[in-house]
Amino acid sequence: MQAPPQQVDQEKVRRYPCASCGAILVFEPKDGVLACPYCGHKEVIPTSAEEVQERSYEEYLRPREGQLQVLAQNALEVQCSSCGAIVTFVPPEVARECDFCGAKIVAQPKSADPTIAPEGVLPFHITQQQATANLKQWISSRWFAPNALKKFATPEAIDGVYLPFWTYDANTVSYYTGERGEHYYETETYTETDSQGNTETKTRQVQRTRWYPAAGTVSRWFDDILIPATKSLPANRLNALEPWDLPEIKPYDPAYLSGFKAQRYQVELAEGFEQAKAIAASVIDSDMRRDIGGDEQRVFNISTHYSAITFKHLLLPVYAGAYRLNEKVYQVVVNGRTGEVQGDRPYSFWKITLLILSILLVILIIYLLAHSR
Repeated sequence: MQAPPQQVDQEKVRRYPCASCGAILVFEPKDGVLACPYCGHKEVIPTSAEEVQERSYEEYLRPREGQLQVLAQNALEVQCSSCGAIVTFVPPEVARECDFCGAKIVAQPKSADPTIAPEGVLPFHITQQQATANLKQWISSRWFAPNALKKFATPEAIDGVYLPFWTYDANTVSYYTGERGEHYYETETYTETDSQGNTETKTRQVQRTRWYPAAGTVSRWFDDILIPATKSLPANRLNALEPWDLPEIKPYDPAYLSGFKAQRYQVELAEGFEQAKAIAASVIDSDMRRDIGGDEQRVFNISTHYSAITFKHLLLPVYAGAYRLNEKVYQVVVNGRTGEVQGDRPYSFWKITLLILSILLVILIIYLLAHSR
């Protein structure tokens, strides 16, 4: 049985000094271990026999003090004054620039506030060097990007940060009323006049629909509806980073945070569940239409009851960065598991203009050569 949230394992919240030189160990994505950045000493993170646990949604709608934790005993957090994102980190990690808007962090870090602690973490799998290499390749394929974008492809341009997500499980029972449509065909007579003025009578089959009342009940179990708990990145960019190999989720251990940052969730638990219900609604609609049958369906009323609702707070890995050009913010993110790059790219007016002029010049030369003979 999982320990109550207030019973924090003190061994897990300590710092991780190197047994060889005394420096602070950081999580190494390549080998999945804690590694010393100075002497190379490595330590394996103890694997937990426990599985990632679900928590009762109803119990955490208004979490009590004992249900909240900090990510690590010595965790600090800082808020970006530009976009409002709050990131948590463990010294000696620092936060100099906002990973989501590129603004300089001017606020002083403070002790991290307790939150609904994560149940699971998907550890980084690719290194920052690999992520930077993928970013360089992505930038090089953007032919019309300004030269300023190429300067962005440096190891300091992106930082590893865990993004917060919720997952929701629920059992649903939905009651509906509607109509079932069944197609039939009638023969219709019509006339056509050709170009010579001759009239001809023809027939054709026309589809009609008979509607019959329908009502019923459908049920479904939803497992792990994944909802981003960040507002710092647009939904389409987060969706483009998928798929996440969620079967590789590990029970949360602060050791995975060593050397990385984690964003505090911006979407509260109840707000996230409303988004999950919107996703569930489209699946339930398909279930009802299958249940109604026929060739067409109309659904008039739906009443859905949710029960056995549970959730998990997860941290998923990205390398994120942002740059500013002409007063506009451009974001770039790299999936910390697969290396997939997604981001905004500006267009260089001068490069596009030069290309157009070059094409026109080639056309002019061809034209002159063709008419000079």
